[in-house]
Amino acid sequence: MRKLLVLLIVLLGCQLSYSKEIYTLNRAVNEAISNNYIIKEAIERQKAAESHYKSSESSLFPTVDFSYNFTHLKDYPYSISGGAKVRAGDDDNAKWSITITQPIFEGFALITQKQIARLGLDISKIEKEMAVLDVAENTKIAYFKILLAKKYLKVADEEVKTLKSHLRDAEKLFKNGVIAYNDLLKSRVALANAIQNRTRASNNLKLAISSFNLALRKDINADTDVVDILEFKNRRFNLNSLIEKALKNRPILKELSLKLKQARLGIKLKKSSYYPHIEAFAKYEQKGQDMLATDNDYSNQHNAMVGVQIEWNIFSFGKDYYATQEQQHNVFELTERFNQMRDQVKLQVKSALLELNTAEENIKTAKEALKQARENFRITNLQYQQQITTSTEVLDARSYLTQAEVNYYNALYGYHIALAKLKRTIGEK
Repeated sequence: MRKLLVLLIVLLGCQLSYSKEIYTLNRAVNEAISNNYIIKEAIERQKAAESHYKSSESSLFPTVDFSYNFTHLKDYPYSISGGAKVRAGDDDNAKWSITITQPIFEGFALITQKQIARLGLDISKIEKEMAVLDVAENTKIAYFKILLAKKYLKVADEEVKTLKSHLRDAEKLFKNGVIAYNDLLKSRVALANAIQNRTRASNNLKLAISSFNLALRKDINADTDVVDILEFKNRRFNLNSLIEKALKNRPILKELSLKLKQARLGIKLKKSSYYPHIEAFAKYEQKGQDMLATDNDYSNQHNAMVGVQIEWNIFSFGKDYYATQEQQHNVFELTERFNQMRDQVKLQVKSALLELNTAEENIKTAKEALKQARENFRITNLQYQQQITTSTEVLDARSYLTQAEVNYYNALYGYHIALAKLKRTIGEK
């Protein structure tokens, strides 16, 4: 029975271990891109833009219209000749026709609409690209926040462990009458605070995992974990090269550039009203007294025609002119917005690079400070056990060590987060 119980416990442990999904950074980013609703929305917008483009393209081709009409008159139509009524038609009348219309010249409107729709399709693709970059950045940040939260919890656990050990020493010294009761109370209060901090750190880790799950479109309570990344490579980036790459690759600049082209084409579209609109048409029709309009005793039963239709708005009291001027000002506005965004992109790249460099320097200083804080706590704790120093000094040393550990992990994972942000500013996933 004992062996069977041990086997069941082992199998249960294996099952629990198997149920937890462990993600690498690349797997997390790829899965988020595949599942995230923001990207799915962008894909649907792209499909809609593609349909709109095809619709504008089809407007260049002929259209075929069919119409049918059937009426029943209370009295048959007649004419009066010499005082007598002469029947002029049937009381039942059916008419149907087929018309083919081909645009010939629409003031460049149709071809311009097609070009604008083509640019709209390109913009939708760029919007999807922006969504991918946003999701990749957010997923990376969520990933490293889990790692940071895990380190916070680890630090909190170590702090509780060392303060419990310190409390045991304090209780022995107090029992032997070596320290005052006040020193013992300080140790107990410090341990209680550390336990509260550990509870808070545990909850923050759970929240970080939930945020990560949402980024991957998983169940918010899914049991997930991530592979730790403790190393970082010293990278040297050239600011001018980064800015050049950002100006070339940033989707927001590509999008504004295409919108500016759309706006310029919009001027051409507005000016299309200055020109005549010409259409050619061909029509076949039948008229008769039966439902299919095949019998007609009073006029020709069928007819066919071809022709050209011209429409030209000669004068509109300045409406077309001011509409064109409005579009021209839209072009000016987009031009200024594009120039402003270029400057913002440059500033964003510089800010992200400075943040990355700061994080890299902080890792070096924080690592050295952590080494010193550990040694300081070791010595201070040893001195306390020998009653060379006070409990306050031990608690302060532990507090310094905790802060040094937190600072180191903040710098380490802050570097990875800063690198993710820098890549986003230059348009890289």
